[in-house]
Amino acid sequence: MNQLRLDPLTGRWVVVSVERAERPAAFSPPTSPQADTSRPCPFCPGNEEATPPALETYGPSGRWLVRVVPNLYPAFSGDNPFVVEHRGPVFTQATAGGIHEVLVLSPEHQSGWDRISDDQAALVMAAIRDRVEEHSTVPGLRYSQAIVNAGREAGASLEHPHGQLLGMSFVPRELAEEQAGFARFAGRCLLCTTADAEEDAGFRVVYADDRVLVICPFWSGTPFEMLVIPRAHGPHLHRSSPADLAAVGHSLRVVLSQLRERLGDVAYNLVFHSAPYRAPEPYHWHAHVWPKLTTTAGFELGTGVLINIVAPEHAAEDLRLAVPTPVAH
Repeated sequence: MNQLRLDPLTGRWVVVSVERAERPAAFSPPTSPQADTSRPCPFCPGNEEATPPALETYGPSGRWLVRVVPNLYPAFSGDNPFVVEHRGPVFTQATAGGIHEVLVLSPEHQSGWDRISDDQAALVMAAIRDRVEEHSTVPGLRYSQAIVNAGREAGASLEHPHGQLLGMSFVPRELAEEQAGFARFAGRCLLCTTADAEEDAGFRVVYADDRVLVICPFWSGTPFEMLVIPRAHGPHLHRSSPADLAAVGHSLRVVLSQLRERLGDVAYNLVFHSAPYRAPEPYHWHAHVWPKLTTTAGFELGTGVLINIVAPEHAAEDLRLAVPTPVAH
């Protein structure tokens, strides 16, 4: 039976309609970004001159393991203040100042988050923390968004695993809606309550340890969607302890490995949500994993209501049964 489920983070409804999975070609096969064989990969060691000088490098002297560089094609750049200009009855624009950086996850060309070691994952999380902390000191900036797009369907233009770090002079709608969701929730923290309730229920838990819980949330809007919740309550990623950040990196390595074992090299978006730099409680930082298994069609675009053809209870069970390929440490 189809169900409507409410996402308390955003206040939006999603439809769980497992019967639609029986349609032909329910999941499209993933494709990798097209490799440009006419020039070397700009993110591989030895090709550092293909990018602007690094903002940060992590690793032993003379050999980087994680690298952060300015984006050559930034969505946000410059130090212009956020100024809104009305140019007509329906024409409103604003300056797009800010920061846009590329986070190279590993020197290995094929080592996405699901294939790196725990030490490497912890280093990536430390780099995200350091850059967001740096962004927070820049006058006029209010929020940083960290993302990893893996695969062409997820928006990756280069095959080498990398992420994006964007410092913005405004708080985007998705974050504002989540902040409103926390404020609406009656009781203690929305995600602390979610973690307790999902562990009590048990069947939507994908991974759990003493620092992190990963679930296919009750309100999943897309097949195999996952929500990564640090157990330590805190609104800001960049103020979290190294141990908690390393634990989140480890949990992502495990569940993305499970996703690959279950579905192959599927494209996905990994998005970290942290409160705006100076925003007060209530908020609890977290990460979303959205595999790109279906296409957003007219109904979703026209209504904003997602249709999920795999019940999160079944998705979590499938992922728990997947045995990740061991990673060398």
